[in-house]
Amino acid sequence: ADLGAERALLVADVHAGIEVGLRYERGVELDSRADERRERLCALVAETDADRLVVLGDLAHRIAAPEGDEREELVELIRAVTDRVPMTLVEGNHDAGVAEAFADDLDVIGAGGGVLGDSVAVCHGHTWPDPALLDADVVCMGHEHPQVRLEDAVGGSRVERAWLRGVLDPAAFVEDGGNEGDGPDPSELVVFPAFNERSGGTWVNVEGQSFLAPFLPAALPSGDAYLLDGTRLGDYRRV
Repeated sequence: ADLGAERALLVADVHAGIEVGLRYERGVELDSRADERRERLCALVAETDADRLVVLGDLAHRIAAPEGDEREELVELIRAVTDRVPMTLVEGNHDAGVAEAFADDLDVIGAGGGVLGDSVAVCHGHTWPDPALLDADVVCMGHEHPQVRLEDAVGGSRVERAWLRGVLDPAAFVEDGGNEGDGPDPSELVVFPAFNERSGGTWVNVEGQSFLAPFLPAALPSGDAYLLDGTRLGDYRRV
């Protein structure tokens, strides 16, 4: 994202410590990919020559305050990033205690979201956003973990993480529907795929799947899905 004074790398839903959470919540034992996540994130910062990393919520996985192995992963990840660039966290529903625990290391934007620079708004998406976000040219959000289920002619299928992009319906985006933004043109909404490939998600092209954000899918009445490599799949509901 070009923020005028600086360039930022935006990612969503890192879910650090997910293996700890899966062990605690479901009794599932998986080898930790903490080192891989940290190295991939730092490599993206270097590749994009970013001046700042912005995490669109759910930096951590467990909803409780981080402790044990999860906290250790967060300490190492935040240190590795902030040794390179400043880091901003937009609070998500899994970030209880993270902002407080790492207050000296992170810039924090509250759950209602905020505007970076002059034209890029950010939020996580688990709650109704601040109506002021509608004044931005583009709104970037996480939380949904969008995925598409792809089938071939013989019945084989696979699930892929995806981006969603389209024109935002302002009346559906804010809780009271009363603020349609001050700009001459409607904002674009970009729903980010989860950075963590183990975190599951919403199959946006499968009938009956429930969206997580309170304003979706109504706030994105039409839009395209893109694979991680940028392949455009067309209308996300008809893929």
